[in-house]
Amino acid sequence: MSVMLENENPVLFQRSGARLWTAADEDEGVHDPSTTGEHPLSLEELNVVEQVRVQVNDEDSTVGIEFTPTIPHCSMATLIGLSIKVKLLRSLPERFKIDVHITPGTHASEDAVNKQLADKERVAAALENSQLLEVVNQCLSTKNP
Repeated sequence: MSVMLENENPVLFQRSGARLWTAADEDEGVHDPSTTGEHPLSLEELNVVEQVRVQVNDEDSTVGIEFTPTIPHCSMATLIGLSIKVKLLRSLPERFKIDVHITPGTHASEDAVNKQLADKERVAAALENSQLLEVVNQCLSTKNP
């Protein structure tokens, strides 16, 4: 049985080498979001997440991330956004307010996806769904299935 991919030939990008590594980055117990679930490539390699679209304000305790789906009708957009949000919720102190949203103008259902990701009750309900949580955890795993 063959699997139909939405974007069979995504454009690949180089990982940025500009980020400074910390001790936490080298901790094997800390997982980075590694795949979109559709491709065994990192979100950075697919240019879904870029360092320039990450805003951190320690003083105001806010983190904002814009992500760019690989195609305008990407059905994985909500899952990708949820996975990024879960990774941040698990990694950052509780004092941080997290805003994850689609880069403006890059997805057909941008407003609907952003509304879901901004709704704390919807996110909490999604994470109570064991099947969805398993998929999110797979997206966050750096191990191959």
